[in-house]
Amino acid sequence: TTRASRTPLVASMVNLGIIVPDFEAATTEGPIKFHEYIEGSWTVLLSHPADYTPVCTTELGYMNKILPEFKKRGCKVLALSCDDVESHKGWITDIEKTQNCGTFSYPIIADPSRELAVQWGMVDPEEKDSKGLPMTCRAVFLIGPDKKLKLSILYPASTGRNFDEIVRVLDALQLTANHSVATPVNWKPGGDCMVVPTLTDAEATEKFVKGFKTVETPSGKPYLRITPQPDR
Repeated sequence: TTRASRTPLVASMVNLGIIVPDFEAATTEGPIKFHEYIEGSWTVLLSHPADYTPVCTTELGYMNKILPEFKKRGCKVLALSCDDVESHKGWITDIEKTQNCGTFSYPIIADPSRELAVQWGMVDPEEKDSKGLPMTCRAVFLIGPDKKLKLSILYPASTGRNFDEIVRVLDALQLTANHSVATPVNWKPGGDCMVVPTLTDAEATEKFVKGFKTVETPSGKPYLRITPQPDR
């Protein structure tokens, strides 16, 4: 069972930049109080439509394989599915055996009432289970150490996620949280970054010891300023 905290319920999808809802829930690793569990760390919360489903099985198995990548970035991972803990535990055995992913090492939250799915706005109105109840979509929530939502992605239940992209986005978010840069299209760690528009040229010169270059534009506006990744 789950029990929402006394913080206000969120009727629609959680918005970027706000503190995510707190809740208490049963998981495969015991009961948790969400805000206490994620205290001081980056966190990825993944929702899944149901246990014993084919796409979810591949996703959870792959996430377990790359879990060390999240741990070394100081990021916790949790999954949520609309079944109970005992169902989750049986499913984990299937995941470990069929996906060759080793011992399953992160908690799956139980949400059989769909209370959390509604609270976080992750219900897929187009997908129904065998009882006719709405299923959760494939949501990704990336939460900062300040408990504020930094990124959310919604996939339909029929489409599996790209978890390598979540690692890339985590790298970008951690970089831009600590330096006055933005990451351009298809950025990868080690690639050039963009100086944020709020910095003057004088401030950018002082801040970026590797310097920056301004791209000439037909408009004459000096808004494309490129600098090497500052923490490399």
